[in-house]
Amino acid sequence: MSLASEFKEFAIKGNAIDLAVGVVIGAAFGKIVTSLVNDIVMPPIGLAISGVNFKDLAVQIGTDPAGAPVLFRYGAFIQTVFEFAIIAFALFLVIKGINRLKRPPEPHAIPVPLPTKSESLLQEIRDLLARR
Repeated sequence: MSLASEFKEFAIKGNAIDLAVGVVIGAAFGKIVTSLVNDIVMPPIGLAISGVNFKDLAVQIGTDPAGAPVLFRYGAFIQTVFEFAIIAFALFLVIKGINRLKRPPEPHAIPVPLPTKSESLLQEIRDLLARR
């Protein structure tokens, strides 16, 4: 089998196409979450702590050879952690919903019918024969 035909077989498989769709949707979802965190979640939090913009939170740890400050940007890190938490929670909800759809329905308790009189007699005979 040639390399081109192997690649064609791989690329046409459903898994590769599903993965490509997932990556594209994931990138778009990432932009939505970034906007949600930057534009909706962080401004009220910054306002609540005296109008601080989290992106601006940094500590200067020195200067580079050109004289520009070298910053430890912990505010940007905090904002990225918020983004991660929102993405993780959203994915948790999506996967929980998918698993609920895939889960087989729970079997209902089916009552076991009582044996008939003839079945009870046959069981007694069987037990008596087994004791001999």
